[in-house]
Amino acid sequence: MNRTRLVLTGVAVAAAIATAGCDPQPESTDTSTSSSPAATSATPTAGAATTAASPAADGAATAKACADIKKDIKDNATKIAEAEKIGPPAGHFAVSAQWAAGSVAILAHSMGANEAVTAASEKVQNEMMGLSDAYNKSADAKPSKKALEAAVKELDTACSAA
Repeated sequence: MNRTRLVLTGVAVAAAIATAGCDPQPESTDTSTSSSPAATSATPTAGAATTAASPAADGAATAKACADIKKDIKDNATKIAEAEKIGPPAGHFAVSAQWAAGSVAILAHSMGANEAVTAASEKVQNEMMGLSDAYNKSADAKPSKKALEAAVKELDTACSAA
């Protein structure tokens, strides 16, 4: 059972790593590489503008992370419901694997968000892994999702404050 979980978690982690690099990165506006004296004197002004825009960029990254994480939570709930329909024992392993995969997706999408959203998404991710572990331990498991629901509410609060 542990080997199955390890393999499925490894596949989910590999998929998350592979998709994490797919978002386009913003292009740099740094002009300091130019050899022109006029460009060199303008560099501090460009750097100041970049620094001033940094909080806005952080806010945009946090907003994108929140939207992606909320989508991940909805998608995961749908996939969990489908896996539960299979029934034990195969469905039980599918549910466990889906909780693990969902937690990895949330972890991947929380990168670049502000500290509050990252911390809240980490709690959601930990609760999802806890549910994965609970399903993996027993074919008769019906673990409570109250801790996960509380973590999701905390994430919603952190996202609305961002």
